[in-house]
Amino acid sequence: MRIFVAGATGAIGRPLISALVAAGHDAIGMTTSEDGLRTLRDKGADGVVVNALDSSGIKSAIEKVRPDAVIEELTSLPRKYTPEEMRAAAPRDHKLRLEGGRNVQDAAQGAGARRYIVQSTGFFYAPGPGLAAETDPLAMNASPAIAGSVRTYMQIEERVLGAPGLEGIALRYGFFYGPGTYHDLASGSVTEQVRKREYPVIGSGQGVYAFVHVEDAAAATVAALEGDPGVYNIVDDDPSELEVWLPAFASAIGAPEPPRISEEDALKTAGPDSVYYATQLRGASNLKAKRQLGFAPRRLEWLAKRSATA
Repeated sequence: MRIFVAGATGAIGRPLISALVAAGHDAIGMTTSEDGLRTLRDKGADGVVVNALDSSGIKSAIEKVRPDAVIEELTSLPRKYTPEEMRAAAPRDHKLRLEGGRNVQDAAQGAGARRYIVQSTGFFYAPGPGLAAETDPLAMNASPAIAGSVRTYMQIEERVLGAPGLEGIALRYGFFYGPGTYHDLASGSVTEQVRKREYPVIGSGQGVYAFVHVEDAAAATVAALEGDPGVYNIVDDDPSELEVWLPAFASAIGAPEPPRISEEDALKTAGPDSVYYATQLRGASNLKAKRQLGFAPRRLEWLAKRSATA
């Protein structure tokens, strides 16, 4: 199958290109730099240098490729995962996902692509009992920045899933970990903060985080090329409360026990979004992806290490 990947050199794009090539697909990645183009070619793929906000450039590139399917993995996130950096990046990230994504989808439809896969969120479900299924509501009433992100994701899903004549799929990924991610155990931004005891357990620490290894996310995305249209949670089998996963993460990297602070103190120092993450996040169920895509994620790495040494 001929596949065009928008956002091909990001955290998910790099392993996705490798997985597509390994599966025998003809992969063409979109990047914004010559360095990115060399990376794609080193992985056995072809590539184009174009910015997603350049609508005419995108149209021309996709018309030349004439892909069977397009995978949209557009993001513009900061190097460091901190409340301040994430807030500063939000406007450009939302613009890229909404305007750039629209440009890519319009070009894909114009070029006759039949299938379109887009990145969405598997960790912003509204609070409720148990793990959230794909039919459960997203957190529209969360803290301000999270609610803004939810609105962006909902617009993206509506754009893709509601497009006539297009087989639309929204993959609700969990928090990425693994090489090149914020939760890379060797060099990730979160890893560095945990080593410096700058990443605390806030309040009860009962917010449930849904993670997925970036290579497992890539494998699920390749499988989605043949799956039924719709929405899928792409998360691992270990949704865990902050007070569980964060100490295990610290132990896995040889860091000290994370500090604990009150919600009141966190509101003053980190803001309401950090408190929401720590206390209100709801985990997601991967049963649909397992059943329909053959999804088989690995154990969450730092919990597996803790189990092995217990």
